[in-house]
Amino acid sequence: MYGRDPWGGPLEIHAADSATDDDRSRNLNDFDKAALSRPLDETQQSWLLGPGEQKKKKYVDLGCIIVSRKIFVWTVGTILAAAFLTGLIVLIIKTVPRHHHPEPPPDNYTQALHKALMFFNAQRSGPLPKHNNVSWRGNSGMRDGLSDAAANNKNLTFNNSADTIDKISAQVGSGDTSGGSTSPNDHYCWTRPEDIDYPRPVYECHACSDLAAEMSAALASASIVFKDNKSYSKKLVHGAATLFKFARDQRGRYSAGSAEAATFYNSTSYWDEFLWGGAWMYYATGNSSYLALATARGLAKHAGAFWGGPNYGVFSWENKLTGAQVLLSRLRLFLSPGYPYEDMLSTFHNQTSIIMCSYLPVFTSFNRTKGGLIQLNHGAPQPLQYVVNAAFLATLYADYLEAADTPGWYCGPNFYSTKVLRDFAKTQVNYILGKNPRKMSYVVGFGHKYPKHVHHRGASIPKNRVRYNCKGGWKWRDTSKPNPNTLVGAMVGGPDKHDGFRDVRTNYNYTEPTLAGNAGLVAVLIALSGEGKPSTPLIDKNTIFTAVPPMFPTPPPPPAPWKP
Repeated sequence: MYGRDPWGGPLEIHAADSATDDDRSRNLNDFDKAALSRPLDETQQSWLLGPGEQKKKKYVDLGCIIVSRKIFVWTVGTILAAAFLTGLIVLIIKTVPRHHHPEPPPDNYTQALHKALMFFNAQRSGPLPKHNNVSWRGNSGMRDGLSDAAANNKNLTFNNSADTIDKISAQVGSGDTSGGSTSPNDHYCWTRPEDIDYPRPVYECHACSDLAAEMSAALASASIVFKDNKSYSKKLVHGAATLFKFARDQRGRYSAGSAEAATFYNSTSYWDEFLWGGAWMYYATGNSSYLALATARGLAKHAGAFWGGPNYGVFSWENKLTGAQVLLSRLRLFLSPGYPYEDMLSTFHNQTSIIMCSYLPVFTSFNRTKGGLIQLNHGAPQPLQYVVNAAFLATLYADYLEAADTPGWYCGPNFYSTKVLRDFAKTQVNYILGKNPRKMSYVVGFGHKYPKHVHHRGASIPKNRVRYNCKGGWKWRDTSKPNPNTLVGAMVGGPDKHDGFRDVRTNYNYTEPTLAGNAGLVAVLIALSGEGKPSTPLIDKNTIFTAVPPMFPTPPPPPAPWKP
């Protein structure tokens, strides 16, 4: 669902209602006032909290995980989209503020966060709840898997009660238009997701370690967020364990068995997912076998921890190594488990420090545009999804250091304060929100100037009771008019390496949003929002380790006093 043209299900479905530009601006202003004067609505909370949790929680803990990475996920995407954001729910865990002070007006990051969460409401597939709050969306993908021989005519929701599995659904839908093919599919057709009537084949894989380990990481991290709901959390952990065992037992890259997966979301390795998934499984269960796996030198070597290279330090849907290094550095900073884990934990910690150095403008690991945007994908299109991930990890690492009473870190002989990391994150996010040469916000609905021709079928076709067939919607794809529906909160692909941007619907490199991108955006906005306010909560060092047993045996009690 990331990458290009997600269908109209989870990713390619989006935006707001038909209106003129003036109406849109007026509606967005009204939305801003309403959204910022109330807590997250029921739908937004449903993305972040488990069953029964919405009424109990008055705050939301957000952190980071990149899930469902290599999937065209067009049906499994519904689950993974929620898991993707839910996972982003754990690396930052904040406590409830103890003191209440009059709140100042929301800062830009908080305002952008409210909008970024709305994007996920527009991405939902299947039967939608009445409170979805996106008027132009409806039920979609209702027959996915139900009329496909490969799926045995059954629903594709993952069964988290199974102890063992031998396959998972990896992709629903087809997007191949090579050779001039005119067969109706998710790339050839341009229709509202609600109106899709062509067959959407199901691809199941029996050896997909990368995908299964990512799904496991998502469920494991979510179980920590929902720890107060013990029954629900237990189910998540069980499903995570089943998936991780499947990933380890039946080795293979998910894209190796699918030409389309290899074309659109190719996976280069599954070792980084083993490292990532193993770390989350340890945090979720406290089972030391997972920590032993995550700190195995051979696994780290296979995952590329010692290779360096141009993409070292780039956290993305395709590579989780950097996220795993930061995640395991947290364990060393706060629990310091010692032997036999210290060797690799200290290595990950040192590597994380080096990665943070590489993000700073005083070093030349990555180029920057004249406007200051770091080029983590080396000038390739759609840079923003990588930028928000790096900004998030930098802010998170600064939080970790401060929570460990460490004011900064060394880059060679030079010492840098944690403020430098936050400044890096702020400059990058500020660029995305409009402080750039074009003075354009790349988050739809934020600011006065933002993309109006987002590459998104649901947003580009009006909800006018007309059912457009496969090619009937092409006129909406190709028109120069703005989208009739505003995809509030969507972060588009972004500018090119020269700070240029073309607001053209057919150029997905500039104007397509992705779930992976918005997940990182939500994470960094949460990390930065409310900073400096009296009620801003500090990072919670303990909750993520709730399931982790004491690192050392408790000494026995002293003997009773001797009595004659």
